[in-house]
Amino acid sequence: MNIRRALFDITKRLADIAVSAVGLVVSAPVQLLVAGLIRARLGSPVLFRQPRPGRNGQVFELVKFRTMLPPSEDRQTDEERLTTFGQFLRSTSLDELPTLWNVLKGDMSLVGPRPLLVEYLEHYSPEQARRHEVRPGVTGLAQVRGRNQVPWERRFELDVEYVDNRSLALDLRILRDTLGTVLRRSGISEEGHVTMTPFADLGKKGE
Repeated sequence: MNIRRALFDITKRLADIAVSAVGLVVSAPVQLLVAGLIRARLGSPVLFRQPRPGRNGQVFELVKFRTMLPPSEDRQTDEERLTTFGQFLRSTSLDELPTLWNVLKGDMSLVGPRPLLVEYLEHYSPEQARRHEVRPGVTGLAQVRGRNQVPWERRFELDVEYVDNRSLALDLRILRDTLGTVLRRSGISEEGHVTMTPFADLGKKGE
């Protein structure tokens, strides 16, 4: 069983490299267009960078397109900073395109538990912390079961469920369902919020 899991992990990494490399080339014109629009509508910087914990809790720098205006005296909350344009980028997942660099580098995988904030690490239960036994993903089981509308406890259960049952068939199913979720633009935010409430009311909200 361990040998089978190790072979799957190696195959998965090779697939991540191939798909992310092709994805970066194919999406380059779209990324240039999105970057130009962000620069014109939201200003600089174009990219959102933030440390996130990866496999075994090792911290890496997540890269996405920026979707919020910078904080100011009259713009403090996510609701105040997120524009209609930023909401469009999120709903279509265009903001995630630069994350393919994280996949290519090995920080992330195409499929796996979503990387959350570093300050959450010390608040996980031992079972919840098992989500870090694999590389975090651009999409995952929780994302196709409701994205940000999934409560935290259920999200962690789904993350661990993926860790225990990961396979090629499951990854392909998640990627297929992710396409449907993006096309429907469903589960983008928690009800009553523009993103999702922080886990255990901790720290700052991430993009």
